[in-house]
Amino acid sequence: KVNREQKNKIVSTLTSHLADSKNIYFTDIAGLNSEQTSNLRRLCFDRGVSVSVVKNTLLEIAMDACDKDFTSLDVVLKGNTTLMTSNVSNAPAQVIKSFLDKNKLDTPTFKGGHVDESVYLGHDQLGLLVALKSKEELIGDVMMLLQSPVNNLLSSLSSAKENITGILKSLEDNPVSKSNNEVSKDISSENNKKEQDKESSEKETN
Repeated sequence: KVNREQKNKIVSTLTSHLADSKNIYFTDIAGLNSEQTSNLRRLCFDRGVSVSVVKNTLLEIAMDACDKDFTSLDVVLKGNTTLMTSNVSNAPAQVIKSFLDKNKLDTPTFKGGHVDESVYLGHDQLGLLVALKSKEELIGDVMMLLQSPVNNLLSSLSSAKENITGILKSLEDNPVSKSNNEVSKDISSENNKKEQDKESSEKETN
C-alpha cells in the first residue's frame, strides 16, 4: 500500500511531468496482454513517446496542481488511464494508429488530450491528431511559401541570363557580315558597273 509520503512524491512527479510536457495524451490500454503491452512500449520508445500508467485519483490531484487548464479533461479520468507524452504533437497519435492497424485491435483507445495548448476529447479525434502538424512544421511551411516567389524570381533571372549569354555567343560565332550602309554601297556599285557595261556594248555596236 502506498503511504501519504509516497503519494505526495508521485503527485509532485506527475505535476512536473504535466507542466513540462507539450503534448499529453490520455489513453486506455486495458485488455492488452503482457506481450502486447511490451510491444506498445517498444513502439513508443522508438517514436520518442513517453508512456506511463497512472492512478486517476493521483493524476487528478496533479492536474489540479498544474498551471495548465485540464478542467475539460476531468471526464476522461475513468477506468485505465495511461499517459503518452511527446515533444512532437502527433507522435502519440501515430503510435496508437500504427499499433491498432498492425495488430487489428481496438486497444489502446484515445480518451482525450492536451495537445499544442488545445484540448481534444474522444477516440474519434485520433485521425485529426495523426494529421496534425506541430507549430514548428507549420512555421516551416510558411517559410517555404514565402521563399517560393523569391526562388522563382531567381530562377527566372538565371534563365534570362543564360538566354542573353546564348544570344551573345551566337552573334559572336555568326557575326553580321555587313551593315545596311555597306549593303547599299555594294548595290549602288553593282548598278554603276552594269550601266558602264551597257554603254560599252552600245559603242561597239555603233
